[in-house]
Amino acid sequence: MKNYVLLTEKKWHRTLYEDLIDFFPNDNWFLIDKKDSFNEEILDKIKPYKVFIPHWSYYIPNNIFNKYECILFHMTDLPFGRGGSPLQNLILRGFTETKITALKVIGEVDAGPIFCKKPLDLTGTASDIFYRSTSIIRDMIIEIITTQPDPYLQEGEVVYFNRRTPSQSDISELDNLIDVHNYIRMLDEESYPNAFIEVEKFKIEFYNSNFDNNKITANVRIIQK
Repeated sequence: MKNYVLLTEKKWHRTLYEDLIDFFPNDNWFLIDKKDSFNEEILDKIKPYKVFIPHWSYYIPNNIFNKYECILFHMTDLPFGRGGSPLQNLILRGFTETKITALKVIGEVDAGPIFCKKPLDLTGTASDIFYRSTSIIRDMIIEIITTQPDPYLQEGEVVYFNRRTPSQSDISELDNLIDVHNYIRMLDEESYPNAFIEVEKFKIEFYNSNFDNNKITANVRIIQK
């Protein structure tokens, strides 16, 4: 019997957690979904064999990844796309598919050795894509636990992504409908700032975009400034 931690702040990974409990009934699984709960003191009580990280927006301290094996799932074909906002950066570069990379956490961001990679379709909204990725990450975790692969060093050209800021969700300067549609769908998830434009007294946010016959239909949310 082994202890494992699933570290994620996203609600859609609750089903992932439940699936892993069902698949490995003889092991103990612990869900950590709050920043304040992810510390050495709590981990020392759990004593996890591995810490799996499907989504985490915070820095993982050296004292933790040096003590416990932490395995991160990153939505690019590393070493291409190290850094923040991988989904948005991929869509803006015209990608329609990517790979989820499972890698060991080390001191340098997204630079650790790789356990495995699996393909991921990038069609649909951000919410669609994240939910789709959940079953893929589940299968990757199962593969890592059952086959115990040796991680291999990253090879190839390193390309870095910059984390996007809320102000970059402004679509007022875009000049074609495809870009507008991509902005709306890549930010269409409740934890992201939706695509928006601003007028004097209002902020107008967009979601549920549909691009057809050279026009966009979308839902709109109008907020008093």
